[in-house]
Amino acid sequence: MDKEKMMQIAFENGSKCERDYRSCNQCTIAAIQDALGIRNDCVYKAGSGLAGGLGECTDGVCGGYSGGAMMISLFFGRTRKEEGSEKGRADKHVSLHLTAVLHDKFIEKYGSVICACVQEKILGRSFDFRSSKEKEQFREAGAHDIDKCCTAVGNGARWTVEIILDEMEKRGLTLEDLRKFIYIEK
Repeated sequence: MDKEKMMQIAFENGSKCERDYRSCNQCTIAAIQDALGIRNDCVYKAGSGLAGGLGECTDGVCGGYSGGAMMISLFFGRTRKEEGSEKGRADKHVSLHLTAVLHDKFIEKYGSVICACVQEKILGRSFDFRSSKEKEQFREAGAHDIDKCCTAVGNGARWTVEIILDEMEKRGLTLEDLRKFIYIEK
């Protein structure tokens, strides 16, 4: 499958997942995993508390950004075994650099990576998800229409797939090589 097709799958799956199931971080992760054909339910589960700016507090980062950062780090970050090694330091810096690339895409499109600020850009105001009334107003404002917050999730997934595929190409890696990076230590 070509790069553009994988990016489109990530966008569409991220947008639809957010519309249908909610949890922006997990939807971003799922969309990236689907586009790359590499699934890891532990990473998906680890994103459970990161929706709505982390813990639905909205003053943290957008789930489209945090989910993308998690997937970038999954493939290119350091492991605990590598903590003090040169490889570990190098891998950490690669994941930091690639996450900064994703950050800059969010800044260019939304002016921020902060959930509440992204909401303001998309919906004209931000909402406090810890308030039932505000959460309902968020829904009534059309937040889960495909062209609102769903698009932020889709864009986060698409941009992340692009960043991952570009790094793979730079390193001469295949998707099978990325699959080897996915493991669970005992």
